[in-house]
Amino acid sequence: MTLELRRDGDPYGSVGERCGWLLARLARGVEEARAGTGDARRWPDPDDRFPDEEPDSELFAFRYRARSELVGGGELRCQLRTIPLWVPRRGRRGEWRLTRRAFVEAWSATGVGLRAVLTSAELSAFVRGLVEEAEGCLGGRDLARNPVEGADRGESR
Repeated sequence: MTLELRRDGDPYGSVGERCGWLLARLARGVEEARAGTGDARRWPDPDDRFPDEEPDSELFAFRYRARSELVGGGELRCQLRTIPLWVPRRGRRGEWRLTRRAFVEAWSATGVGLRAVLTSAELSAFVRGLVEEAEGCLGGRDLARNPVEGADRGESR
């Protein structure tokens, strides 16, 4: 699957050749993290739960690459960021609260950028929507199922 990025209906970029399996896996990981699976449960608010527990890590980065291996034509990436917020309290001292958000950034071939700051629920809906649209175009084929034996298991052929 390749994502055709559009802004206000106009072509913006083309990225992510063969990214369907990765997006399907990420959608499943975000849903599991929101449910409190594994280390994600240490975040009390489900909107702060993401599958990667590194403080500021990248969940995906898709770039357009021509056959000549030149980069251009667009980029779509998602990076986790931990953001401290000051929460004031009436009649007593306030406190810092840590939140986590997914920063989804799209860059056009001309260098124009867009950014969305998403909770884990919003990221889940976004990625799940991409996967469902792609599966619909492929006649319902499950992108999360990888038919190649040994793929993503460190095995080589």
